[in-house]
Amino acid sequence: MALAPDAPDPRVSPRVVVVGDVTTDIVAVLEAPLAFGSDTPGSVRTRPGGQGANSAAWLAWLGRRVTLVGAVGDDDAGQARLRELTSAGVVCAVRRCPGVTTGTVLVLSQREDRTMVSQRGANLHLSGQDVTDALAASTDAGHLHLSGYPLLDDLSRAGGLSALAEARRRGLTSSVDAASAEPLRRAGVERFLAWVAGVDILLANADEATVLTGAADPAEAARRLARFARNAVVKLGGDGALWCDGNGHLYRAAAPAVPVVDSTGAGDAFAAGLVAAWVDGSSPVAALRHGCELGALSVTVLGGRPGSMSPGGGPGATGVGPGRRGNPVAH
Repeated sequence: MALAPDAPDPRVSPRVVVVGDVTTDIVAVLEAPLAFGSDTPGSVRTRPGGQGANSAAWLAWLGRRVTLVGAVGDDDAGQARLRELTSAGVVCAVRRCPGVTTGTVLVLSQREDRTMVSQRGANLHLSGQDVTDALAASTDAGHLHLSGYPLLDDLSRAGGLSALAEARRRGLTSSVDAASAEPLRRAGVERFLAWVAGVDILLANADEATVLTGAADPAEAARRLARFARNAVVKLGGDGALWCDGNGHLYRAAAPAVPVVDSTGAGDAFAAGLVAAWVDGSSPVAALRHGCELGALSVTVLGGRPGSMSPGGGPGATGVGPGRRGNPVAH
């Protein structure tokens, strides 16, 4: 399929190094509200997952050069997750940790929303050396994208902080996904904002943005987050996304209207689409649109990965491209 008209050729794009979790997702799509203490009808499937791994897989699906830095166990699940990522085109700088299990997440999905029960497993063993070694080997890297999860646990925090420090030292641009509202509360808002201060793009969904800023209004939350990062992006699910730059300029994009099968990993796909466009020099408006398009595409399938969908070479080639409801309006 052809690239979207405003999408640069991915073959000349800089390598993106993604640092984050690799998991096995057990996805239960509920057919009724969860009945605590009883039975709820639904369908249950096992899928590859992890915020970092999902974003890396979507970047590879777009034809981007991407390296994933992370950790898995020395179990069958870890081997399977690495095999899937490699087959998808991701370069895996993922360490296998003896004696520990690969992370597992139970996802309870109710179409537009989901709740997760996480056992991070080997992801807790991410180290600063893992990041340093991967970046030393990625001489063509231009951007580092960090999933927030490594920062939110004491055991993996050194790896996350090393990723940001190494990106600065090597002159890479950087982005951070805030990851999840409740772990942010537990880690401490002021600490998290200090850790990510100065990154080029900070991404958060509406709940995470409220936790980080105390502002219920997404636009105000984006403005406040832009005091810590050079640019702040607030994801609004089916309502699209907002971008605020360091000068307080606000940009908006609507999300394409699509049938929702499962929202698992939609934010990870959004991050991949946005980063892929931004590192190629796209404007905030275009980057938001590409993020919304890829996020919308992701909710039409079960799980957080592209799966068997044919690569489009760019978000605009997926059938939810420019000219549809995803067209943004700048403010």
